[in-house]
Amino acid sequence: MSHLSRRDLLRASGAGLLALTAGGTLAACGDSGSGGASGGDADSGNITVWSWATAAEALRGIVPAFEKDNPGIKVDVQDIGEPAIWDKITVGLAAGGQGLGDVLHIGCDYLPGYLEKFPGGLADLSALGADAHKDKFAKGLWPVVSGKDGHAYALPWEVNPLGFFYRKDYFDKAGIDPESLATWDDLLAVADRFKAANPGVALIGINRAANPTPDLDFVQGLMQLQGAFYFDLQGKITVGSEPAVRALTIVKRLDEAGLIGDTPGVQSWPPVMKAGKLGVAAMPAWVAHYLEKKIPDQSGNWRLAKPPAVTPGGKRTALVNSTHLAVAASSPRRRAAWKFVEYTVTRPASVNAMFNAGGVFPALTEAYTDPLYAAPSAYYGGQPVLRTFADLAIEGGYPTNYSGDYARALKLVSDAQVKVLLKGADPAAVLQDAAKQLAQQTGRGIA
Repeated sequence: MSHLSRRDLLRASGAGLLALTAGGTLAACGDSGSGGASGGDADSGNITVWSWATAAEALRGIVPAFEKDNPGIKVDVQDIGEPAIWDKITVGLAAGGQGLGDVLHIGCDYLPGYLEKFPGGLADLSALGADAHKDKFAKGLWPVVSGKDGHAYALPWEVNPLGFFYRKDYFDKAGIDPESLATWDDLLAVADRFKAANPGVALIGINRAANPTPDLDFVQGLMQLQGAFYFDLQGKITVGSEPAVRALTIVKRLDEAGLIGDTPGVQSWPPVMKAGKLGVAAMPAWVAHYLEKKIPDQSGNWRLAKPPAVTPGGKRTALVNSTHLAVAASSPRRRAAWKFVEYTVTRPASVNAMFNAGGVFPALTEAYTDPLYAAPSAYYGGQPVLRTFADLAIEGGYPTNYSGDYARALKLVSDAQVKVLLKGADPAAVLQDAAKQLAQQTGRGIA
């Protein structure tokens, strides 16, 4: 499944952007918001689009209709590969935009780093009319695609709301209704019942030793449910904040309750899940199709609920990651490239066609009126799981600032989690230490 490898490989390759931009030694691509001195605003001609895997294939499916509706523009969608695309975009931006595609598919982990390290490297889409679409996407995404000047430098394409997948048969054995679990404390309160009814089954899987890569999706999701992350929207460090401590404390309590199973290695949770050793997958929207395809023999056993809140009455939605389409400021055909971006991600027909082709879950909320989102899924016992995710996306989540120092934060917080899981460390102490180290490494202030 391409989305799984994308997330894992993205973490592993995070050092690429980090290494190439450390110390600010590379030249910026132009004045911030200027659109880049070397580009041009031609509204016709040949444009190239950089993406990867199934997303690239989905984009190719839109090209015939786009070219028919936009005579004079020809589109070449290139599958650059992943993680190769991140290094290629980074090198191109560092070279003042030379050799870049016209349209760039960029993940939420990289977009803020590109904006911080290479001001002017991406075209100002607000100047091309992007603000007209500001309210069309899942709430919480617009700040992610905006620069410090408030202008949009990309449009959202994919969104992944956090879901709470659970084995209904396991919870039925324990006499527990997951829909009644409003908070993670509620789940911890029934831990003994779950374990007694399902010996040998863990609730959550985590790669305890973070070997060979960090495994922080779960703790990040707990932070994002609270509107927190490693950095606030101003770029200050929040690694040691109360929400972060609460998130890692939940991990510690789940572990102490015997509810965390070890999933060592890269992409190791699927085999554990296939073996029936996990009762819950607190994971985003793309997992819905992944389970169907990769674990067909568990059809009828899985269901989906809103994730429990971290605090009583707290938010139960989080947009844990997203991807976007941007235009290179160095493109000589910025308006033509913008037309393709706008056509691709602001029209329900386009995003749903790509979704049906195996593409990504769309961020465009108008798309969810399509009947496909209300269709019952036999795999999930007749539950319309896409409708649940659509509702979560409409409700929206807090915006997340990955910043240009995500790779550093990821490593430090991963080390903190390892200390908690393997050495019984205090979450507050290790996270506050991580915050201090991150401040020393980046020069950022601590919020």
